[in-house]
Amino acid sequence: MNQSVATSPLFMNNIPEQLCEAGRIMFDKRLTDMAGGNISARVGDKVYMSPRYAGSRFHWNLSPEDLVCGRWVDDEITQHPKFSREGWSHLLIYREFPDAQAVIHAHPFHVMPFAMANRPMEPVLEATEKFGVVQLTKPAPAHTKVLGEHVVESLRGQEARMLKQAAVVLIPHHGVILAGKEFHLVLDALERVNTNAYCLLSRTLLN
Repeated sequence: MNQSVATSPLFMNNIPEQLCEAGRIMFDKRLTDMAGGNISARVGDKVYMSPRYAGSRFHWNLSPEDLVCGRWVDDEITQHPKFSREGWSHLLIYREFPDAQAVIHAHPFHVMPFAMANRPMEPVLEATEKFGVVQLTKPAPAHTKVLGEHVVESLRGQEARMLKQAAVVLIPHHGVILAGKEFHLVLDALERVNTNAYCLLSRTLLN
């Protein structure tokens, strides 16, 4: 992640601008793709979330006006025409974990083989030890509330990781989801996990 972006007052404090900049960073670094992913941050009783088709139509070149904003405590935001198809996971995470203030669902280039193979990912870098072995959720159809419920179930017991930086779970045949206390820390965790995946995939070349 670009250090000047990550530490700028704008990135740290202005949530809508932060989300838009993060989407561009993720896309540029292949931490997600045009097929999807979504990002959100909680501010009080509201949640700001990337819109549906952020990848395929916007190419992650979002402006604050493109974001969806609404309450996270009820289902009203799910009726918004731009509500992201994996937004249920975000809402259910916020309802279950008071310390979760930011959520990223993404398709990182090097993580996707682990999601495809339904294989947990061990930490092989000092920078990823804090996340433990990244486990998989139970499978469920994409875009459903049931998938969100499975994600929440997999995150239970990882509250300390959310407080420290982020908790991470893999979604079978789909991608990864992270939840943590501050958005810039969750974004940082996403890149660390993707680098960890690259190291695992490359390890056989060094033997």
